Amino acid sequence: MQTNIEKTMNALERNHMKPFYVESREELYSVVRELIKDDKLITAGGSMSMKESGVTELLLNEYKGIFLDRSAGKTPDEVEDILRKAFVSDTFFASTNALTEDGELYNVDGKGNRVSAMIYGPKQVILIVGVNKIVKDMDEAVRRVETIAAPKNTVRLDCNTPCAKTGECAHCHSDARICCSYVRLGQQRVTDRIKVIIVNENLGY
Repeated sequence: MQTNIEKTMNALERNHMKPFYVESREELYSVVRELIKDDKLITAGGSMSMKESGVTELLLNEYKGIFLDRSAGKTPDEVEDILRKAFVSDTFFASTNALTEDGELYNVDGKGNRVSAMIYGPKQVILIVGVNKIVKDMDEAVRRVETIAAPKNTVRLDCNTPCAKTGECAHCHSDARICCSYVRLGQQRVTDRIKVIIVNENLGY
């Protein structure tokens, strides 16, 4: 295991978050299945890391009736109802925009449902994190969001923002802005409520 990954995992433990490290998709799926084996309701935030790793497909195929995905909503009101159910779910899945070597999570959200559920509500939060999201410190985490995560997501979501065109945050006030809530998660009150599965590949933005 690379030194920076080991350092990050030790820091996560110090911050009362449970780290896992997996080398393959098979290992990843095994950890996921073990962590949610007794769940009655599973929800998720928007995550390219989950999609690219195959975790979204696994949940849709193997946990029908238990995994409630926003794709099941046929109207905006139905989607909103699904998002709100995250706060009473057993497990909430997502990723993080950046993970520092100090064991802190940095996330920037538009609607706020993803970061809200990370902070409070679900009994456990499971984050699928590619090694590309590990950064040295919070300054690098902010730069990562402003030059990688946010611009790429605005392109993916077809948002009419300056960063979608320039590839870098302009701290705009566009109505389409997706950077509205800035959340830094450090030491946790509930030990191991947040699980961070570090996957040895590049995932998401």
